Amino acid sequence: MLKINLAFLGLILSLVQIYAQSFMIDSTKIYKKKTLSLDEVNILSSYYHQEGNHSAITGGIGTEKLSDFANVIDLKLNKYNGQGKKFTYGAEIGVDYYTSASSDKIDTKVSSASSSDVRFYPSINYSVDNEKTGVVIGGNIAFSKEYDYTSIGGGANFTKKSKNENTEFSAKANIFLDTYSQIVPSEFRANLPSRQQKKGEIGNAARNSFDLSFTLSQVLSKRFQMALTMDIAYQSGLLSTPFHRVYFDDQSLLRETLPGTRLKLPIGVRANYFIGERFIIRSFYRFYQDDWGMSSHTAHIELPIKVSSFFSVSPFYRYYKQSKIDYFAPYQEHKVGAEFFSSDYDLSGFDSRFYGIGVRHTPFKTIANLFAISQVELRGALYERSDGLSAGIVTLHVQFKGF
Repeated sequence: MLKINLAFLGLILSLVQIYAQSFMIDSTKIYKKKTLSLDEVNILSSYYHQEGNHSAITGGIGTEKLSDFANVIDLKLNKYNGQGKKFTYGAEIGVDYYTSASSDKIDTKVSSASSSDVRFYPSINYSVDNEKTGVVIGGNIAFSKEYDYTSIGGGANFTKKSKNENTEFSAKANIFLDTYSQIVPSEFRANLPSRQQKKGEIGNAARNSFDLSFTLSQVLSKRFQMALTMDIAYQSGLLSTPFHRVYFDDQSLLRETLPGTRLKLPIGVRANYFIGERFIIRSFYRFYQDDWGMSSHTAHIELPIKVSSFFSVSPFYRYYKQSKIDYFAPYQEHKVGAEFFSSDYDLSGFDSRFYGIGVRHTPFKTIANLFAISQVELRGALYERSDGLSAGIVTLHVQFKGF
């Protein structure tokens, strides 16, 4: 049932980017192990809270208050075969707990089970890096489970580096097969069998997502790097949310209905410029278009500043603007007889600002001569949207490096 605004996953990822400042290990410890060994461990915890008054569950009006506490552990192991190939094995496990005042309004008569939930999402990945040819091939399998939703996914990735490693091309393909339990608002349960009325479930539905992405990275000079990105995403199945209400201009009520397919085409450019040893300019722009009529622009800038050998600060700012889909209208403004309709303000036209700062410490503190704390980073950010939605997020990231 977890449907957090702001493309919540994207915000978390943007808060835990690993920056270009390198972390050095004593030269006596640098060698290529042929046995499986620990490469790194990443531990991430974040707290997110939002407030707003345009809940899609109650037809585009009502509270959007929501809190989410997320925890992720990521483990990477590797080994070399002595013939120029590096094998990397990764595993990740995440657990989110959230409370949502808006989800509690699915059932207007009693407190809904969906007012809080836990999401569990493990994944594993594998890659082979041929250092002689510059080719990396890998794959991944992922799983996610919460109250009304189950997802199984997998993918493959390919990377080719030039001989001087100044140019890199990568391609990734992923597929996600989701199953949703269709939970409907209490107003639509009168004709359901008695065993279904309490939970409001009318059966399961499928949603499938297919993603293909390409990235071309180029080192243009010792100080300047650029990357071009392009994605193609296609979805099919149940793309509307069964418990979203839509009120029409004659005060009638229906459940949200959207097309069964969606094609998304984002393209972007990333540029990093190093100003001496202490300053970096990181910038990103993305244009997005889909066949539901939505288009958007994203501009992001970040300015990591190296305060000392062990500390850096990174202020950042992101501006985002999107147009509404063809099927959106506010509360009681939809025309009767429309084929598709939604009052979900995530699909409306708005602009937003996301800004904050990160503080990063690279202590390289050895523990039991087995691994070291390579970095500790605390990042905080605020989000403001033109429709009144506001949010804040705090993220703590701790990384350990093996020897």
